[in-house]
Formats: sequence, structure tokens, C-alpha cells
Amino acid sequence: MPISGFPEWLPPQRMIEQYVLDRIRNTFELYGFAPLETRAVEPLDTLLSKGETSKEVYLLRRLQEDPNAADDLSLGLHFDLTVPFARFVVENAGKLNFPFRRYQIQKVWRGERPQEGRYREFLQADIDVVDRDTLPFHYDTEMPLVIGDAFRSLPLPPAVIQVNNRKVCEGFYRGLGLEDTDQVLRTVDKLDKIGPDKVTAQLVETAGATAAQAAACLDLAAIAAEDGSFVDSVRKLGVENDLLDEGLGELLQVVEAAGRHSPGLVRAELKIARGLDYYTGTVYETQLRGYERFGSICSGGRYDNLASSGAERFPGVGISIGVSRLLGLLFGHDALGVSRKVPTCVLVALPQEDQRAECDRIAGALRSRGINTEVAPTAAKFGKQIRFAERRGIPFVWFPGEPDTVKDIRSGEQIEADASSWEPPAADRVPVISGVEDQAG
Repeated sequence: MPISGFPEWLPPQRMIEQYVLDRIRNTFELYGFAPLETRAVEPLDTLLSKGETSKEVYLLRRLQEDPNAADDLSLGLHFDLTVPFARFVVENAGKLNFPFRRYQIQKVWRGERPQEGRYREFLQADIDVVDRDTLPFHYDTEMPLVIGDAFRSLPLPPAVIQVNNRKVCEGFYRGLGLEDTDQVLRTVDKLDKIGPDKVTAQLVETAGATAAQAAACLDLAAIAAEDGSFVDSVRKLGVENDLLDEGLGELLQVVEAAGRHSPGLVRAELKIARGLDYYTGTVYETQLRGYERFGSICSGGRYDNLASSGAERFPGVGISIGVSRLLGLLFGHDALGVSRKVPTCVLVALPQEDQRAECDRIAGALRSRGINTEVAPTAAKFGKQIRFAERRGIPFVWFPGEPDTVKDIRSGEQIEADASSWEPPAADRVPVISGVEDQAG
């Protein structure tokens, strides 16, 4: 029976997913990111030290527990790919060349309440860059460009990457006289979920803010712009702080770099904070136009202190596409389609069961030239074999004979053909993935 939060795609959806993963992978490699895969489990204390709550981590236990194997009880399934990556970097620093650029496409597990586009088991596609001691800021400006190129290679609605910098928020809060900046960040990050009135009340109650300070925090969170005008908007609020100045300068670099590369891709959105504690600077969240109410489908940021060993530090910046979340939303609104239900381009008809060897030879000749081919399951009447192909969207049926012929069952056109030289139209060789107009918003 189905288990909520653990998606299982049908074959047409899985073909779309594989196409999407191929395009994402190709874009990552175009930018020079190298592939990596890490283990599914991490020590529980590692997972819980990075800002995630214990209720969201799945523990790993054997069905028949060995009471003497206490280590088994302290393992959990990873809830993202950044924490395992940081651990991997520390353990393998002597074997890596820095700055180290990697991409990672893996399943992760998170004990959240399942809902549309949000799962307990899901696929992520991450890129990160880490370096020793210091990481130049230009990598922060590169992350949105990679994601923008990946999304443009796919039949998706336009994406908008919302960018902020925690230094802007923290510096602003300090400039207001608020000391518990982490609590203020966590509270403001709930703005879209609980609204300004409840955020104001929580700021007063949990962060010690006055009504005026809470109002100023909301004024900052309301600022958004696709160009550098956000800097003047922040300045008009009259708060001064060195960290605020540093954060505004960094955020301006990200927005201006994206504006040169892909106008409209990035928007400074000063309410974005991200929930995980390890982010220290730039943060990203991404929405699809028409699907804004479902929240972010791609997020990440700068983390300067996540990976460290003794006095050695490995600062990094990364961004992650929630592949299952993205596809789940689009599948749910019938916004992605595929031209056929199977990869097969040609069905070789079977006149008689004793001709199967000859049909297998024809199929082999077609496959040797990269044409996806299968042989009919039984020697039924040709009309039934054609209907078998039609139900699966297979465009061509091959009839052995003297000579062989191949039929486009959509148009009815049938021509003589040789399995060693016949070619299908390029558009029919593999299933075509397409976007479908959808009004999700």
C-alpha cells in the first residue's frame, strides 16, 4: 500500500525525472563541478549539531538489535547533502584539490509532514565550492548563474532566485540594539507562514524587541528589488552597522552579476533567512512563476564554519535543487509531459513464433545503431500488435518480410526498410519531454 511522503513515479514520470537529472548534471559539469556520492547515514550528533530538530531525523536501527552494538543506535539518515559533504571534506582534505567543486545527486530523508511537493524521501541535486581558510566571494555570485542555466535547459516555468545576506539582517538587528540576532532571524523567517502580526508578537516575546524595533525588522523584510536599489531602501531606514555595510556590499555583487548574466533571474529579497543555523552570509531561495504559493524549490547559501578540523577551516557556498519537490509540483498540475510511455521507438512485429530468432536479429541490428527497439510479446494478429504499440505510444512497427517494411502507425505511411540503414526521424528517436501551459498560481 502507498506510504505518504515516499513518492514512486510511474514510468513516464520516471523518464521525465531522468531527463531532468541528465540536463542538471550536464549543466553542473559544464561549470566544472565533479561528481560525488556520500553515505546515506551520519552520526546522530553530527546531524543534530547543524540546526535541524531531532524529530525530523530518521534513526537507523537493525530489526534484531544487538544490545552490545551501541554505535548502531547513534546513526541517522541524512536530511540534506551539505552536512555529509562537509564531513567528507574534513575527512578527505589531504586528497582533495582546493578550491573543491563538487555536485551530488542523491536521496535524502526528512521526517516532515507530507504535503503537496513536500516529501519524507526525496531527491536533491547539490553543487558546492569549498576552500581552505577563506573562500573568495565570487563563488557566491556564481551559484545562481549555474542554477539559472540548468533551469533554462528544461521545459520549466521561469524561475526567480531570491537572494539575501545574513550579514545584512544580523548587522541591521545589531544596529537596532537587538542582541539575540539568531532568534530574530528564525522569527522573521516565519513571515510568509504566520504573517506580520504574529512575527511582531514573537519578536517582542522571544527576542526582547520593542514594538518600534519589531516594526523596523518588518520594514527591512519588506524590501525587495531586482537591481541595486535595495541598498538605498535599507539606508533610508537609518540603521548603521559595519556588518550591515559588509552584507549590503556582498548582496549587491550577487544581484549585479546575475543582472549581467540573466536579467530577471535574481531578486534581492530581504525577508529570506533560511532555517538552518549553519548559514553565515549569502542565502538563496528559488520559486517558479505560477507556483510561488508552494515555496522554494531550490535553496542554499554560504557557510563559513560548517566544515572544520581543529584550527583548520573549510568555508563553502552551495545551492541545492529539490528535484522531487520540483517534479512533484509540476506532475501534480500536469505541467510536464512526455511524448510516449516507454523509451521504445520501434516494435518489431512477430508473424509466427518460429520467426522470433529472425525478429530478434532485426531488433539487434536496430539497437546496434542506437534505436530503442523491442520485439512483440506474442505472434498475435498484426492489428493486435499494432494496438499494443499504440497503447504505449511506440511510433513505428517493423514487419519482417521480403522485403522488410516499417510503418509509422500515426500517419499510416509504410515503406520498405533495411535494419542496417533505416533511421527514424530525429524527433522520434527518443521520447520528447515538454512543458504544458498551467495556471498553478
